[in-house]
Amino acid sequence: MTTNKKTQITIDVNLDENKVPEKISWSAKDGGISKMESKAILLSFWDSENQETLKMDLWVKDMPLDQMKLFFHQTFVSMSDTFYKATNDEKMTQTIRDFCDYYAEAFKLKKN
Repeated sequence: MTTNKKTQITIDVNLDENKVPEKISWSAKDGGISKMESKAILLSFWDSENQETLKMDLWVKDMPLDQMKLFFHQTFVSMSDTFYKATNDEKMTQTIRDFCDYYAEAFKLKKN
């Protein structure tokens, strides 16, 4: 007998009077996460029927620009790792990583 397990990840967004995010928190009970605050979220879903990405990009209005640049860099690096795991395409993965290095250098994100 196969038992299907279901889990839930919850994202709470507090908005100001203009519907701009002021606070973001998320919970994942199975992961031991409860109301962890975050300044930004990038969430993508693949719609295979329409062959398109559905996405939600949110950040709080007080997200510092330097943190946003670092957040994007770390996301790009993570995406290159995920791309490699999904495709095993070493050449394109290296191309993505080269872009990550260029991005980090352009914004002076790497510490010596």
